[in-house]
Amino acid sequence: MSLRSKFSAVQLTDTGRVREHNEDAIGTNLDAGLLVLADGMGGYNAGEVASGIAVRTILDFVGEACQRERREALDPETRLMRQTIVLRDAVARANKIINQTARSQPQCAGMGTTIVACLFYDNRVSLAHVGDSRIYRLRKGRLEQLTMDHSLLQELVDRGYYTQEEAARSTNRNYVTRALGVEAAVLVEVQEDEALPDDVYLLCSDGLPDMVEDEDIHLTISTFSASLQTAGQQLIKLSNDHGGKDNVSVILAQVLEPFPARKGLVGRVRSLFR
Repeated sequence: MSLRSKFSAVQLTDTGRVREHNEDAIGTNLDAGLLVLADGMGGYNAGEVASGIAVRTILDFVGEACQRERREALDPETRLMRQTIVLRDAVARANKIINQTARSQPQCAGMGTTIVACLFYDNRVSLAHVGDSRIYRLRKGRLEQLTMDHSLLQELVDRGYYTQEEAARSTNRNYVTRALGVEAAVLVEVQEDEALPDDVYLLCSDGLPDMVEDEDIHLTISTFSASLQTAGQQLIKLSNDHGGKDNVSVILAQVLEPFPARKGLVGRVRSLFR
């Protein structure tokens, strides 16, 4: 079952006011319910190589997994249990390819990328992230950051050296402690959550929260909720108006209606005994 009609989604990216080229990459597969955003880092042009590999690999890996599961006619419960594993494995696969490319191509040495991804299925969403790109959720007027940055600053907050308010004012916000491609293996942080109608999910590179306070992100999405395209454009404009020191990318997706998986005969029989 395609999920395309269950969501409204937009994706936008901008070089910003300072950088000469854009090292972010974004991609979606709404039929599979997949959103992916990456923020590359490394030598000249290498960052955009890493982020591009990450997004393409995850889109291909998850797309192929969804097709394979449909061919195998997996029941919805089994597929739901495997969903987070598929997303984690897709990110791990991207890490392996980026690392191998960086070691084999001198011009790509030292490259890496952050990653955030959402995969929706059966009224649930699996989240995966590595680095300091973020996923937010707006639900019933409340904006919540669902991912915690893999950064030195966040570790200092976790250990009590900084408050969240002090961290927000810090100039040392971009030292990531985890990224794709830097090592042969990477620890992918994954979680799962219920997805409700009217929820709005925001995936963004650090070029947004570094320039724009969470309160302003919240106000912008709430104000322009009738048009995700306008909301995304305004978020990028805010980042640039505040200095635009980095590339800025956003994916906004709103759940339009429930998207329960179609249950086969076995699933319908099981539901009778619950």
